[in-house]
Amino acid sequence: MISKLKHTLKSNGLRQRSRLCLTLIALALTLAGAPAVVAQKAPTSEVKSRHATLDGARINYQSYGKGREALVLVHGWTCNLDYWRDQVPDFAKRNRVIALDLPGHGQSDKPEVAYSMDLFARAIDAVMRDAKVDRAVLVGHSMGTPVVRQFYRKYPQKTLAIVIVDGGLRPFGDKKMRDGFVAAFRAPNYKEAGKQMFAGMAGPGLPAETQERIRTSFLNTPQYVLVSAMEGMNDETIYGPDKISVPVLAILAKSPFWPADTEQFLRSIAANLDYDVWDGVGHFLMMEKPKQFNDEVIVFLDKNALLK
Repeated sequence: MISKLKHTLKSNGLRQRSRLCLTLIALALTLAGAPAVVAQKAPTSEVKSRHATLDGARINYQSYGKGREALVLVHGWTCNLDYWRDQVPDFAKRNRVIALDLPGHGQSDKPEVAYSMDLFARAIDAVMRDAKVDRAVLVGHSMGTPVVRQFYRKYPQKTLAIVIVDGGLRPFGDKKMRDGFVAAFRAPNYKEAGKQMFAGMAGPGLPAETQERIRTSFLNTPQYVLVSAMEGMNDETIYGPDKISVPVLAILAKSPFWPADTEQFLRSIAANLDYDVWDGVGHFLMMEKPKQFNDEVIVFLDKNALLK
């Protein structure tokens, strides 16, 4: 199985710093102890950890600060809210911040359901309602990008702006390739396939300890969750060309996997787009260069007079 996966990667030119599935994958940090780590780094005693409910399942989230508008941080495939540990302190100094574990991830419940982008979008809405947040700037990394796009479709009146973090608004590769990845993660030895894949996703500045937490998070995600979520990302119906009227910031890692017309495509959807490509980083760019990432997001918020 692993040899076949390697052959697939090589034959499609994906071995090179293989961050595969730029639209698919954003592995986060370890499940154990995540809330404690975030709370220690939070700049205020206002931190609240609680649960919203959606379809009878609990959704874990943490809230920093006060206000009816917030910056909502949305992780990706097999991630959890601790993934944003280096963003929360800087962002919470100026705004209310919400970080959540999507259904099936982190400390949220993990029922055996279809983990679609629509379910994830509804989970964000459930968290916002529970936290009494009316409108938000949504930051989505990797899989979090189609999630926040789906949120915008369902709740445009609740969306102030979108921040894309190395994620896509188009399907990755062709259907045959995407189906092949799903098949690989359905296999009994999916953990080994995943570990090999993620080893190539790290950029040069990602610490070994962080890489280990990423691997741990993947290994702790139930197989039925990661397979279903990947199937949800492969659903071509969520990648329509409908317009985004709110401001959009896209921060991508420089990669041969992004089509040459990526910027043009994004501008055709989002007229108010700030587009930036970073060189020398991997898929987890906000973890490699947190200060640079935080500063760029804050400049975007200030430029558009958001969350003031």
